[in-house]
Amino acid sequence: MANGLTYRDAGVDIDAGDALVEAIKPFARRTLRPEVLAGIGGFGALCELPAKYKHPVLVSGTDGVGTKLKLAFQLNRHDSVGIDLVAMSANDVLVQGAEPLFFLDYFACGKLDARIATSVIKGVAQGCQQAGCALIGGETAEMPGMYPEGEYDLAGFCVGVVEKERIIDGRSIVPGDKLLGLASSGPHSNGYSLIRHVLGSDKPASDIADSLMEPTRIYAKTVLKLLAAAPVKGLAHITGGGLPGNVPRMLPKGTRAALRKGTWPRQQIFEWLQQNGNVAEEEMFRVFNCGIGMVIALAPEQVKLATMLLKREGELAYEIGSVEQSSGGEPDCLIA
Repeated sequence: MANGLTYRDAGVDIDAGDALVEAIKPFARRTLRPEVLAGIGGFGALCELPAKYKHPVLVSGTDGVGTKLKLAFQLNRHDSVGIDLVAMSANDVLVQGAEPLFFLDYFACGKLDARIATSVIKGVAQGCQQAGCALIGGETAEMPGMYPEGEYDLAGFCVGVVEKERIIDGRSIVPGDKLLGLASSGPHSNGYSLIRHVLGSDKPASDIADSLMEPTRIYAKTVLKLLAAAPVKGLAHITGGGLPGNVPRMLPKGTRAALRKGTWPRQQIFEWLQQNGNVAEEEMFRVFNCGIGMVIALAPEQVKLATMLLKREGELAYEIGSVEQSSGGEPDCLIA
């Protein structure tokens, strides 16, 4: 009897998928924490809560990489977008005071290219190592006809844990508190639809490409050390919406943020984007992080200690503004 129709004939290569799982296991193994009971390969991944927590609260986050992937396809550079994927969710759970515990990824494509997929997921594992969380599982979906040739999509899911009494929710922030900004590594993973519009159909010069593909900075390890040493009142991850869209998210009612331009340096890539795209200053701040990837609210007397600790751990930290009383009817975040 002749061989019948196979799944491979329909565009799905089960053997390639199995080979990918085996290829990424060593990368995932390097991220494992003592709490992981069973990771890659099972139907579900198992992870205990760390024993040091008396009243643990789980904090979860999910995100993707957005249209930065389009630039990765154009430049054929896939080694860093996995770091971006981890960063977007790990930084989000961090702002609640949570320690990133484990991460899962979802990689979807029309036809599986094992070389590209391995490069992407190797980046995910690198991001997990930077965040201190375990790459505990994931899913690779080969779906013929769903994606253009050579393209894929990514989603990530991070779970962190925080002691209930140490949750950071911004409720203790008061007028007079100071705002520290931690330097970003560039545009991170936001604003790439505008970036690609500025670029047009031209392939960017190598230095511009390097700046645009620089992975999102992961702040988990340094900020967790700060939380152990100083009473931080609030944290904001600067993603889509920039400083004016994200700093107010940590502020209590009746307060606003007053940020001072010129108190931190912007990477050259932002100047290049503004000039080449003829982008207004206000729009730059609404779309991009403009050089600040994380904002920390704390009492004035804690600024010196926090700045010293952060710099010692390799972060570039700047006092960028303060918290003011707000009477309503005015911007929640004033940048002047």
